[in-house]
Amino acid sequence: MTRIKTIGVMTSGGDAPGMNAAIRAVTRAGICNGFKIMGIYRGYDGLINDEIEPFSTENVSGIIMSGGTILKTARSKEFQTPEGRQKAYDNMVKRGIDALIVIGGNGSLTGAMQFAREFDVCCIGLPGTIDNDLYGTDSTIGYDTTMNTIMECVDRIRDTAQSHERIFFVEVMGRDAGFLAQNSAIASGAEAAIIPEESTDVDQLARFMERGIRKSKKSCIVIVSESPKCGALYYAERVRKEFPNFDVRVSILGHLQRGGRPTAHDRILASRTGVGAIEAIMQGQRNVMVGVRNNEIVYVPLVEAIRSDKPFDKKLIKVLDELSI
Repeated sequence: MTRIKTIGVMTSGGDAPGMNAAIRAVTRAGICNGFKIMGIYRGYDGLINDEIEPFSTENVSGIIMSGGTILKTARSKEFQTPEGRQKAYDNMVKRGIDALIVIGGNGSLTGAMQFAREFDVCCIGLPGTIDNDLYGTDSTIGYDTTMNTIMECVDRIRDTAQSHERIFFVEVMGRDAGFLAQNSAIASGAEAAIIPEESTDVDQLARFMERGIRKSKKSCIVIVSESPKCGALYYAERVRKEFPNFDVRVSILGHLQRGGRPTAHDRILASRTGVGAIEAIMQGQRNVMVGVRNNEIVYVPLVEAIRSDKPFDKKLIKVLDELSI
């Protein structure tokens, strides 16, 4: 096996608070252990278009507290083609890059896995996604910050909900996972969460309305996981039709959730996994995602991190139900 000397680092897919802390950790830990670090701009598009430059410790000074990513990010359609991946590999070879560290979510790590298989290159993934939907790590970079952002938004919305005695359906991100919705609902004292893991039919919604509104409350907050078919607008419309005496409003938080200064938890997680990525390369590991489980660094095969369903603790549903009476 060829000794790895130069490592490329990129951020890909949706941005997540803490990505900069991860870039910083990879760069500094890499240099500390004798590697040359190359920053790749705009994700896989940057690798295809040769937007690459050497990174020093100065490049990552003063970024640990910043949201977003100094390397920029993108979702690359060209990388999904064999021709695009070939261009990316050719630029890796031209730049002398022996290994890639990809900071991103499910789609980004899927691209890394495919790239590693086609060209036999070392790819290490860091779990950078606000959705917290990657298997093998207790938390993903950006998840904690986003959950706190949602909580702060809901705290403000509740003031209006109580003042006007309204029902607010608040839509949050999360794609196919309900971790953000369920845990932010508990943290913000919401009356219910509608999540993919617990499908809600007419009877369940009606039962919630009976329990949460008619007995003791004239206002309430319902957190809804985003969905093209059954998002907050869908449920609000149902309530308007089935319970026309209630004043219903919708708030879709959207990209408010992605930005902002990362929390201490996300900065530490990003720093630990960034150092862990360099350690993985030094150990000769390939094609793994670096995660944290039970406060220990773990290395999860990319195929498992991507394709395995992250277990959802159904006990959280009971917690929210009991606390929202």
